[in-house]
Amino acid sequence: MSNGNVTLADGGHPQVEATLVAPDENRLVAERREKLRALRGQGIAYPNDFRREHYAGDLQAEFADTDRWTAESLEASGREVFLAGRLVAKRVMGKASFAQVQDESGRIQLFLQASSLGDAYEAFKGWDVGDIVAVEGGLTRTRTGELSIKAGSVRLLVKSLRPLPDKWHGLADVEQRYRQRYVDLIVTPEAREVFVKRSKIIRAIRMWLDARRFLEVETPMMHYIPGGATARPFTTHHNALDLDLYLRVAPELYLKRLVVGGLERVYEINRNFRNEGVSTRHNPEFTMLELYEAYATYHEVMDLTENLIRDVASEVLGTTQVHWEGAAVDLGPAFRRWRMDEAVRHHNPAISALDCTDRDALRGHCDRLGIRFKPSWGWGKLLLEIFEATVEHTLVQPTFITDHPVEVSPLARSSDHRPGYTDRFELFVNGKELANGFSELNDPEDQAERFQAQVDAKDDGDDEAMHFDADYIRALEVGLAPTGGLGVGIDRVVMMLTGSESIRDVLLFPYMRPQG
Repeated sequence: MSNGNVTLADGGHPQVEATLVAPDENRLVAERREKLRALRGQGIAYPNDFRREHYAGDLQAEFADTDRWTAESLEASGREVFLAGRLVAKRVMGKASFAQVQDESGRIQLFLQASSLGDAYEAFKGWDVGDIVAVEGGLTRTRTGELSIKAGSVRLLVKSLRPLPDKWHGLADVEQRYRQRYVDLIVTPEAREVFVKRSKIIRAIRMWLDARRFLEVETPMMHYIPGGATARPFTTHHNALDLDLYLRVAPELYLKRLVVGGLERVYEINRNFRNEGVSTRHNPEFTMLELYEAYATYHEVMDLTENLIRDVASEVLGTTQVHWEGAAVDLGPAFRRWRMDEAVRHHNPAISALDCTDRDALRGHCDRLGIRFKPSWGWGKLLLEIFEATVEHTLVQPTFITDHPVEVSPLARSSDHRPGYTDRFELFVNGKELANGFSELNDPEDQAERFQAQVDAKDDGDDEAMHFDADYIRALEVGLAPTGGLGVGIDRVVMMLTGSESIRDVLLFPYMRPQG
């Protein structure tokens, strides 16, 4: 066979016919276009009057018992099925042929005979792998035990003009998999399974929160003032109002306005946009869960985060043990809770307890580590840089890093017991941040001062520093109840629960530089 299609033997066993030359895709496309022209000439191209009633996966599950459902009992049942899907394999053998059709639920074999199909059998012989077909018929089982549809009629619904990749090699180019996800989903079952799991994970998160009286809400995607996170925003322009706007970097400030308004448990699962680099962990647009609960502290929010992730893993995977980039991670035991300064001292014996708030001592340690820093940075920013360089990558099992410095936590409540620190945590698994939460800063005067410090940092060249949001200060002046907040990176949670190494593997359409 010259086009590299996979063939299917009796019993559903795929095989590839030998070919000495790689298929010429342009020639194959031309041949398929010629077939389409012939169909148009017959007036039957792209029909839309077939109504599917059955799915391949459902049939495979219903008739999985081979002892009960033999070929004889299947045929005697008189069960008629109406199924449609993509032709992914075929083998023509004179007066009888086998094919395999794939729909969203799975695959099933077709058994076709010239004696029962007549002209339709001759037409089938000219169809190509990749075409979308419809079949009506009864059920049977081949002598090797493969459940099959014994076709009473077959129709071509959609002519595929481009050949699918070879079954055994698939889309070998990883970048092509991301660019042509529509092909990747057809030929890579593992890719489909990742996105099925992603949907189940998000659904499980919603159900978990709904059961605990959280209210799902939607907040604006376009902001007058970017806020809620330290990040560089994307800018856009509203023509009618002649007004510059920003794609949101986080929904935080709007969600906390809702808590001010009396919606005491709210959450949102939606997109954020940050004008940052692209890597295995970062995409310019990504999905976040953010939630806020009145009268909760960061301790209760840590409990919530731990239970949420553990319960979702159990619900979707049936286990709390996952394997992620070569690491065996156990989400079952209690997550470790470790203060940032303690973690830094543990991994940097040269730093004493006093050094953690000594800017000169931390500068000297940054010099020894080769960490570049700005003269304006205080001890809090320096401590964070040392943490990220020496500790973060070592945190394999789930670990809450707590008590971040005020300088790097502009929206978190200051600690009542440790000056310069906040009631904040970040959750790390296998060296990656999955969640960030804190007791919310609800003192309007303190928040105004923190916003002003961010403005000063922006004037000093920090493109990710926050703007001053006067309306949010006004909301705090109305009164924000003591509140705990949480942000969870959905894409990274999906990476962990599916064992994916790149964020691009869990995004249906990741950002890619346009092809030239």
